[in-house]
This record gives sequence, structure tokens and C-alpha cells, in this order.
Amino acid sequence: MDASSDPESGSAGDVVYAYKPSLLGAPCEFPLTPLGLEWSRGRHMNRIPYERIRRLRLSFRPVSMQSHRFVAEIWSAGEPKLQICSVSWRSILEQEPLDAAYRRFIAELHHRLAQAGSAVSLEAGLPPAFYWIGVALFVAIALGLAALTARALQVGAYGGAAIVAGFLALFLWQIGTFVRRNRPLRYRADALPPQVLPRVRSE
Repeated sequence: MDASSDPESGSAGDVVYAYKPSLLGAPCEFPLTPLGLEWSRGRHMNRIPYERIRRLRLSFRPVSMQSHRFVAEIWSAGEPKLQICSVSWRSILEQEPLDAAYRRFIAELHHRLAQAGSAVSLEAGLPPAFYWIGVALFVAIALGLAALTARALQVGAYGGAAIVAGFLALFLWQIGTFVRRNRPLRYRADALPPQVLPRVRSE
């Protein structure tokens, strides 16, 4: 299956999502089957029954080449952590967003977890400790840049003030979006948090 494809039916009852996590590595494929979540990458593959999935976290994780990137992390008993991203590598200069496919797959995964009666912990955003440390740093840097702008205006360095103010605006927009979307919370399988999922045109 092409990593850029939407989730589609495989065998009866299967829903599949695939993406390429690195330029040179093998693609990852995640079929949702009646028996559980399967995963494969190259020669490695396994199936995890839905009731064995213990923890799932959704987050917003932009990177330099893709500013609109979302990640799902899945923990289960006796298995390595799985990571599913909403973008796929296509070339050395391009990562392709799979927003609609990713969102449908995540929604279906939650539906099947609920049907299986899984006691999964559903979390969104960053771990609380990392989040609040990040918030403190964000506020400190923003205040520092604002103070530099004010000081430059006081001494008449209007060009320098404009540069610092521009950097402050960019910082508030990019890092502020990251902080806002990744506020830690817990949610229900039937109420997915929109801030950690890509929007699609039909919305």
C-alpha cells in the first residue's frame, strides 16, 4: 500500500494506515483488524489485541519541514511503543501530509478500543512535567524579548526594535501554537480532542 493512501479496507473488517517515517527506511503499516491492531515495518510485524493496549497519547509535533504534524503514541503490555505520524516522507525535500487518512484511522482506532472494552488511558498533549517547564520557558523568553524591544525603543534604536519585535511575533505564533495545542489532558474515546488532530476540508 502506498504511504500516501487513505485508510482502506483490506480483508473484511480491516482498516489500514501506512506512512514512511524516514527517507531511507521501510514504510510502516498499521491494519486495524477484528482481532487487534497489527503493525509491520520491513520484516518486523506483530498484532496487539485491543484489550492489551494500555495507554494512547495524541500530540501536535511540528518539525522543520512539516509545521502541521501530529503524532499518536501507543503503549501495550509486553510490546515496544508504537508511533504513528500524520506525515510521510516522499523525497529528500518533501514530506507529504496525510491529514484525512490519519484522522480517520485514529477515530476508528478509538472506536475499536471502546468496542473491545479496553481499559486504555487516553491522553492528549505533552506529559505534564515537560509541559509546565516548557510554559515557564516560553513566558520567560517572551518577556525577555518584549523587554528588549522596549529598551531599544527607549534608546531610539528603531531598526533593532523592529527586528526584535518581529522575532517576538514569530515566536509567539509558532511556539504559542505548540503550547496551546499540547496542553495535557485526558479524554474519552467518543470525544477526541480536536487540537491534537489535523483538520480536514469537510469540517
